[in-house]
Amino acid sequence: MEKIASFSIDHDILQKGIYVSRIDGNVVTYDIRMKRPNLGDYISNGALHTFEHLFATYARNSEFKDDVVYIGPMGCRTGFYMLLTDRMDKNQVLKLVIDSFKFIKDFEGEIPGAKQKECGNYLEHDLSGAKISAVDMLEVLKNWSPEKFDYNFEG
Repeated sequence: MEKIASFSIDHDILQKGIYVSRIDGNVVTYDIRMKRPNLGDYISNGALHTFEHLFATYARNSEFKDDVVYIGPMGCRTGFYMLLTDRMDKNQVLKLVIDSFKFIKDFEGEIPGAKQKECGNYLEHDLSGAKISAVDMLEVLKNWSPEKFDYNFEG
């Protein structure tokens, strides 16, 4: 079998950020890397789960909702994949991610979709952990730009 694109990225030097992972027709997959791989610091399951609920809820209710195909966590617990249509330019993608993460940072109240009838693991949520991840990533994104969306391991 062929090696899939995401396994071809050197995870030993991969930094936090937003990257274009692949393009399939009119769908662009973004790698939102929130933790450095293989360094022992991962997003906890509860925080990752809550982050997913809030991120997907915000994005699917945003001005870009018609371009959101999928948002889901990476199994390695170092970030998220976000699939969007190619109608969005990179400035819009960055805006969507930053706005989503600000929403998560400031969120108070009942986590959307976290009731037993709505969620397959409704007991495993961690809002404070999700907020910590959002704050950490917002610090990275304040200096991010569309020019950095390509995997570039220099500097």
